[in-house]
Amino acid sequence: MRSRPFGLLMALSLLSLLFAACSDDDAEAAASTTATAAATTTAAIETTPNTPTSTPTPATTPETAPVLPASVESIDGVVEVTDVSRVVVLNGDLTEVVYALGMGDYVVGADVSATYPPEAREKQNIGYQASLNAEGIISLEPTLILGNENAGPPEVIEQIKSLGIPVVILPDVSSIDGVAVKIQSVADALGVPERGRALAAETQASIDEAIALAAGAEEHPKVAFLYLRGAQVQMLAGDGSRADLLIEAAGGVDAGTEAGVTDYVPVTPEALVTANPDILLVMDSGLESVGGIDGLLGIPGIAETTAGASRAVVSFDDQYLLGFGPRTGAVLHELVRAIHPSLQ
Repeated sequence: MRSRPFGLLMALSLLSLLFAACSDDDAEAAASTTATAAATTTAAIETTPNTPTSTPTPATTPETAPVLPASVESIDGVVEVTDVSRVVVLNGDLTEVVYALGMGDYVVGADVSATYPPEAREKQNIGYQASLNAEGIISLEPTLILGNENAGPPEVIEQIKSLGIPVVILPDVSSIDGVAVKIQSVADALGVPERGRALAAETQASIDEAIALAAGAEEHPKVAFLYLRGAQVQMLAGDGSRADLLIEAAGGVDAGTEAGVTDYVPVTPEALVTANPDILLVMDSGLESVGGIDGLLGIPGIAETTAGASRAVVSFDDQYLLGFGPRTGAVLHELVRAIHPSLQ
């Protein structure tokens, strides 16, 4: 799998605007999603889950407690971690990894994008990952703050660091090959490297199995990922969006990339005619925001595509699809079977 810059930063920016425009309760509702992939059924495609959607659990967890101190590589140097009794996690995808490593009880705060597992929502809400507030985080008396480079704004991160609180900021994952690296990096920061190795290996094995399954497909349908947030935000994804990596790994052709789209462009009839996907891939919350499949087909140009004419729409939980975490193999299995009916 090739690596590339994380084009979903544009989507994160749009999400930040969405959360800023909502009340706290509305923001949580906008970000919250189901714990498993949606079972959206259309005339052409049935996305009923075929594989477990729960996070893999390592068969063995050698450490009975975190092994500390730990020297951890952050994006701006080595951080010495001596205490993980009160962890604040700045990004929802990393929160999922922390829980998968069996370290959820150590978490005292998480951002609003932490929607999986469900118990993560019970932690103190620190706001949205791209628009954090230093005072709220500091008030939780964290012994470790864990995030990735999408967390911010930068001045908030620097303010927290200035107080001597250990802050580990990891590079964001921009390839499927990076999923196992992300898991291991989080495990190292928490002082549970052996758990990380076990979970990373299991996750990689699941990803490899899904890719091998896709390799048996005889056809390669064009799949377009649409990022939707009501009438205000309707974007067609292309090269560098991160969704393209999943589509390609599942044996599809990314319709946006083939049409020359880089990152995201507004959904227009012209862009849709050029892409003309066989299948539309969306996130649950996005599909809901436009009024379901019927509302989606009402967007100018959608009904005229091959996908729109056959109501070929596949919808997954937001974090499940784009979290690039321990469930990546599971969502890839489901996507493979959704776009390749012959492999059912």
